[in-house]
Amino acid sequence: MSNLTKLEINALDITGNNYMTWAVGARMHLRGSGLLETIDNTKTVSDEKKAKAMIFLRHHIHDGLKDEYITKEDPGDLWQSLKERFDHQKYVILPKAKHEWIHLRFQDYKSVSEFNSAMFGITSRMMLCGEKISDYDMIEKTLSTFHPENVVLQQQYRVNGFKRYSELMQILLVAEQNNQLVLLNHQARPTGSAPFPEVNVASSSYDNWRGRGRGRGRGRNHGRGRGRGRRFRPYDERNKKDSQENERGRDDKRQTEKVCYRCGMKGHWVRTCRTPRHLADLYRESQKGKEKSGGETNFISDEPGPSFHDSNDDTHLDVSDFLVEPENIDV
Repeated sequence: MSNLTKLEINALDITGNNYMTWAVGARMHLRGSGLLETIDNTKTVSDEKKAKAMIFLRHHIHDGLKDEYITKEDPGDLWQSLKERFDHQKYVILPKAKHEWIHLRFQDYKSVSEFNSAMFGITSRMMLCGEKISDYDMIEKTLSTFHPENVVLQQQYRVNGFKRYSELMQILLVAEQNNQLVLLNHQARPTGSAPFPEVNVASSSYDNWRGRGRGRGRGRNHGRGRGRGRRFRPYDERNKKDSQENERGRDDKRQTEKVCYRCGMKGHWVRTCRTPRHLADLYRESQKGKEKSGGETNFISDEPGPSFHDSNDDTHLDVSDFLVEPENIDV
């Protein structure tokens, strides 16, 4: 059954990977409770304090470790046994932390906060294993790993002569925020670009036009009165009227160029044709005749033909000359 009481610190894992952090947390809690002397076998402590310290230590270790050290009744003996078993972790953590410290570079991180977090994580593990890291070492590690493009900026920071690593981080964080603000302003309006026009220009002109017109005005000029002078039209309305006039002109031009399909005349369309119906029917009949004859109706020959106005020609034709009697037709 798992522990129901709230843990003051993270419990010691059975593998001992978190022994270094667990030992620091347990020592701090025992010092705050006045029980730190219970884990020192050289000092004499009352049984009541030893019992409280033992309860705390057993409550904050893995259940498997509780079974392994069930015979330990003195907190000093339990503390020493755990130290002998897992204290070798610092020899595993320290080489890894040193390797990360050697390859730590400021130019490899996208932001100052990310680099600062990595810096404290590495230095804390090294200090936990007994390695001393001073502010000078941290400042030198930061400035010496700047990007080559920021050499001038690196020299300026060196001239300031920072003594504490926290002061350098404050300056770098402020500079980073200012650079981001400059980039945002540049992206909003690149160099050489014109500002956006004001949105309310057209609406204000339209309101002025409405207020200066005839009749009741709901704009700035209230009351009833006649507008004098030339009426101002907004830009959008002028464009709309101009486009309508251009469209009407194009329609008129197409109207004069095309032929009416009803009567054959130009200058109007079929839907506006007023030619009498009998004339329109004659025009359509003539068009059908042209289609049947194959377009040879207007053929003109250069050879001279008989003249129908010759006064010497007494030939008279009648309708009967063009009729054929049935009996004369050969069957």
